[in-house]
Amino acid sequence: MPIKKGTFLFQEGMTARELYIVLSGRVKISKLSSDGRELSLRICTRDEIVGELTLFSEDAKYIFNANVEEDGEVAVINKDELERKLFENSKLAFEFMKWMSDHFRKTQTKFRDLVLFGKKGALYSTLVRMTNSYGVPTEKGILIDLTLTNQELANFCATTRESVNRMLNELRNKGIISIYKSKITIHDLHYIRAEINCEGCPAVFCSIE
Repeated sequence: MPIKKGTFLFQEGMTARELYIVLSGRVKISKLSSDGRELSLRICTRDEIVGELTLFSEDAKYIFNANVEEDGEVAVINKDELERKLFENSKLAFEFMKWMSDHFRKTQTKFRDLVLFGKKGALYSTLVRMTNSYGVPTEKGILIDLTLTNQELANFCATTRESVNRMLNELRNKGIISIYKSKITIHDLHYIRAEINCEGCPAVFCSIE
């Protein structure tokens, strides 16, 4: 099924009948707070599953929004049919459980950084994760090859655009990062990791996906 930028695969509160596998393009998973602020949780790209948290729940509803950020294509899986297959096929169930375990581990580390280190930890850990997901080595450092506004970056950190502006300016003044055409280059990744006591988790767990 083709997907178009600016549309939704689903929105919070809708009845959940389907899951999706991203074949191409980009889908952002987010949630709105009671005061209307957006918290971005994941950017899903090729081979990522979207809508998985609705499985095995009666009268399930989507608890997040899935906003298409880049044109592409998804495969559609009927929720009830997948549940039947997981009961019937133990190998499939095992592989799905492994994937879900990795997914929950990623989520837990994100919230750990936010709780333990606040806004700064949320931003710094987001930058580390983005280098793992979209980092391109260059002569000057690691380019995060993803165009992001400061507001979009703030949405990943559960903070305001003004706070992100201030923290990015501090990093830029110290020569830790530079920004050109809304793309960030990390010149000193060691500094950012040290500031949040980075444990050196494998990239598979420390990503923005």
